Amino acid sequence: MYVTHLTLVDFRCYPTAEVSLEPGATAFLGRNGQGKTNLVEAIDYLSRLSSHRVAADAPLVRAGSQRALVRATVVRQGREAVLEVEINPGKTNRARINRAELPRARELVGLVRTVVFAPEDLALVKGDPSGRRAFLDDLLVLRSPRLAGVRQDYERVLKQRNSLLRTAAAARRGSSAEDGALSTLGVWDANLARTGAEILAERLSLVTELRPYVGNAYATVARGGTTDGAGLDYQPSLEIGDLTDRSALTDRLLEELERRRPEELDRGVSLVGPHRDELALTLGNGEPSMPVLPVRGYASHGESWSFALALRLASYDLMRADGDDPILILDDVFAELDSERRAQLAELVAGAEQVLVTAAVAEDVPEKLAGTRYLVADGAVTREL
Repeated sequence: MYVTHLTLVDFRCYPTAEVSLEPGATAFLGRNGQGKTNLVEAIDYLSRLSSHRVAADAPLVRAGSQRALVRATVVRQGREAVLEVEINPGKTNRARINRAELPRARELVGLVRTVVFAPEDLALVKGDPSGRRAFLDDLLVLRSPRLAGVRQDYERVLKQRNSLLRTAAAARRGSSAEDGALSTLGVWDANLARTGAEILAERLSLVTELRPYVGNAYATVARGGTTDGAGLDYQPSLEIGDLTDRSALTDRLLEELERRRPEELDRGVSLVGPHRDELALTLGNGEPSMPVLPVRGYASHGESWSFALALRLASYDLMRADGDDPILILDDVFAELDSERRAQLAELVAGAEQVLVTAAVAEDVPEKLAGTRYLVADGAVTREL
């Protein structure tokens, strides 16, 4: 899979931009703030309909404009298609394939697959659990785009259920407002358990598949790393034992929702479900010389970087094992790595069908990734001859 042409209109700093691309490695070079990351961000947005840099769409639209357009010509398994999305902050985004409009923009998700490694990824290992949950869900949706709808359904149900819990918590006991909220809560419990069980089952399966790839990647990029030295474990917000079946997980979620209802009513918030789960990351293999410790709080800066890189490389390898070669985006990461890690990373990804690199200076890009180069300055993108 690779992109052969990118068109931007009012996206970030670009009034317009037209960039031709090729398979293999392409580097966008330029000082910070010149717009090189915006180019790869646009391609990644087509993949997931979200940015790896900001949570909302509004910053993606150029100041003074009402909307932005991202269009890319993509080749996948020898077949070419033109994908585009019109970004309308505060309104419904619109998506098209070969100029034909899609009923819902989310149907674009997963048609082009990307894996992005960026400085922000350090938050995967050092930040809050929400970032690690998003990491799993983004990967799930890329591999199975239908899960985008399940994810949206769960978030809608969770929002409505939280609203009902707040209403009941704020109402006086025995009031009509509380009685009305409680009578409706059972319906939302069932919906939360149903959609939550599907997300939970998919995450459990994904972590099982991902675990060996993370171990292999960490052993490659970390000094002294071993395949059993990096671990990940899914920690649900309730005891599930060995349950993996969706029906059984649905029943278990319903049981826990009923058990914790008094506490939820007191606090006015949902305390059970995938939105409260954690992906635990650990270093060590349990030997006396290598005790198992959480990455967060114990890992050095270098170990944290290696683990974050291992998570992204594992995602890339897992999608390749699915039979698809995703576009790999390395956004300003080489400046954060020493020469040894640069060479190791370049060696690992040099065989990808398409690698897009951003860097401040050409010297930061390893020789293994020497390919087409563009100079980016003042919003202009110029191919280096």
